[in-house]
Amino acid sequence: MKENKLAELSMNFSVQIIKLVKDLKAKHETVISNQIGRSGTSIGANIYEANYAQGKKDFISKLEIALKEASETGYWLELLHRTNYIDDASYQSLNEQCTSIRVMLVASCKTVKKNINGA
Repeated sequence: MKENKLAELSMNFSVQIIKLVKDLKAKHETVISNQIGRSGTSIGANIYEANYAQGKKDFISKLEIALKEASETGYWLELLHRTNYIDDASYQSLNEQCTSIRVMLVASCKTVKKNINGA
């Protein structure tokens, strides 16, 4: 159930990132829009890929990659906000979604690692 919620959150976030990229490209901002487009949509792709992992270690690896991508996306969001490419409301909303995904990814990784180690 938790994985499905995480997959749904990451899909919704990816949709928001794609909309943001369209807006940024309309403003002729291409460097950061390309970066955030890749990292922001990669989160969900890795979460979905984790569902077909070849064992628990592979599953954890995919979730950890998603976590790294979410962290990178958080950086790009803050940079876009500080350079006034996105307003306060957009930043707050996207950053909150990204943070929620990161929290869930950390919790999922910890749970799986705990189950592997039998602790």
